[in-house]
Amino acid sequence: MTLKERKLAHKIYLYLGALFITSLVVSNLIFQKFFYWHPFGEEATIFGAPLFELSVGILPYPITFLITDLISEIFGKKKANQIVTAGIFASFFSMGIVLLADIAPAIASSPIDNEVFGSVFALSPIAVLASMLAYLFAQYVDIAIYHFWKRLTQGRHLWLRNNFSTFLSQFIDTFTVVSLLCLFGVLPWELFYGLVISGFVFKIFIALLDTPLLYFFVFIIRKRFNLAINEEIDLGV
Repeated sequence: MTLKERKLAHKIYLYLGALFITSLVVSNLIFQKFFYWHPFGEEATIFGAPLFELSVGILPYPITFLITDLISEIFGKKKANQIVTAGIFASFFSMGIVLLADIAPAIASSPIDNEVFGSVFALSPIAVLASMLAYLFAQYVDIAIYHFWKRLTQGRHLWLRNNFSTFLSQFIDTFTVVSLLCLFGVLPWELFYGLVISGFVFKIFIALLDTPLLYFFVFIIRKRFNLAINEEIDLGV
């Protein structure tokens, strides 16, 4: 690989990392707003709860799994794990800044007063912790399963490892975060099954949609760097 190609590869990895961290941090900042998704009609329920009552934080979240799969495919397992670790650090750091801003008293002429700021940005430490623990577990599982299938298929059948790794990791993420939120009293247990099934089905739907995108980006990058099937770009440390 030439010096020019190596610089381009580092730039691509940097931009993918920036998109990953942005998606993760934003999902934790906006998760307190909920919406309905009605693929089966507005009256659809499960275990007495609305079937698709979802946090808007779920919207950017699947992007993180697409990006880790893309990084895994092109740059390898180590670089994917590094991005996940950086995302955890960025999330806790951003939450710390938000909590500090919430503590700081607003002046009388402030366009946003303490009450409004607190109602929008004040975060439950338990909710954030639950989300981060679930995310950390799910992302490392996703990367591990992705590379298991990549080794098993010798780099072929991209759709297989993309979806199999994402399906299991998304279930782990949804089940873990809802379980922790119910366990610590943030959410009532009667919503458990509805939220788990709704969140998982929505994430699977998005995962299926992102498979063509993964194929497209992998094709473009492989062509640009003349990569063979199962070949990865070594960025060094």
